[in-house]
Amino acid sequence: MSNESINLNKILKDSRETLLNPKEYFGSMPLSGGFTEPLIKAAIYGTLAGLFALLWSVLGFGAVGAGFLGGAIGIMALIWTIVGAVIGLFIGGVIMLVISAICGGNTDYEANVRVTASLMVMYPINAVLAFFNGINFTLGGIITLVVSLYSIYLLYLAAIHALKGKESSAKIVAIVLLVISLLGFFTGQRATKSLRDYTDMFEEEMVD
Repeated sequence: MSNESINLNKILKDSRETLLNPKEYFGSMPLSGGFTEPLIKAAIYGTLAGLFALLWSVLGFGAVGAGFLGGAIGIMALIWTIVGAVIGLFIGGVIMLVISAICGGNTDYEANVRVTASLMVMYPINAVLAFFNGINFTLGGIITLVVSLYSIYLLYLAAIHALKGKESSAKIVAIVLLVISLLGFFTGQRATKSLRDYTDMFEEEMVD
């Protein structure tokens, strides 16, 4: 690991550019320089996601209600979200490398880890939007689907602009991921409806 310096302002700027100007950002992002910056990015994104998970659990918008139990589990969620983000960075680097190889792009592991770290900017955004799942599952599902589609778009741009993969192959990968996301959304909605119908029927039988 190199002794690269960490510039939090640069990480903040990179995060903003990834979200707002992804094509330009991925076209010029550095693919070498060590693993320290990607690790810091992953830890920051994981911390932000974990803090929101803690907040939603305390406020009662998660699976666990508000109060001591919700807060305690939320603290564990914070810890495990940070750990999961760091571990996920290196696993994601492998997955990104496979995708890049399929697209005929860069197969250097460090380059793929750095791209993965940039894509993880969506991690805390997903945690923020989990709030809507606590309000309405269908609304939360739709918002989550939209975020997933944008994540796929970012991955597509990263594959062709940062990792120099073939655009035609990257489109196929993006379409496959799109289909998987849509299937997951409709399957989740159907399962939720079935559970809701069963719960309503059970409550009616209890009343009778």
